[in-house]
Amino acid sequence: MTVDEGNDRAARVRAYKLILQELIDRRPSGTRGRIAATLGRNRSFVSQMTSARYDTPIPAQHVSTILDVCHLSPAERAIFMAAYSAAHPGRIAQAGADLRLRPLVVYLPDLDDETRNRSVDKLVIDFIRGLGKLLE
Repeated sequence: MTVDEGNDRAARVRAYKLILQELIDRRPSGTRGRIAATLGRNRSFVSQMTSARYDTPIPAQHVSTILDVCHLSPAERAIFMAAYSAAHPGRIAQAGADLRLRPLVVYLPDLDDETRNRSVDKLVIDFIRGLGKLLE
């Protein structure tokens, strides 16, 4: 990859992240936190992943989940996906990101320990992901 190709790719990554950032900013507060919880990641990971200040690409396996949590309209989704696909041709198809998800609320006991609560949340999320892979 040449320097120009790298700069062009970084510009395309920033372009789709700017779109996503704007869409998230129009959502209710706490959207990044909901994305983090759904992905089983911390909020700072999501902030970095969705911020145009960082040229770190959004992993293809997270795209559909992020868009579902944000409740994007079909038009908003199409705009974002066009920009994402321009930055990463073919990556969405490889990751199976067109799989639509639906939310399911699960109430768990509060263990009065944030570390233990996060561990239980991660176990449940990992279990559901594994179940989803079996159902594909």
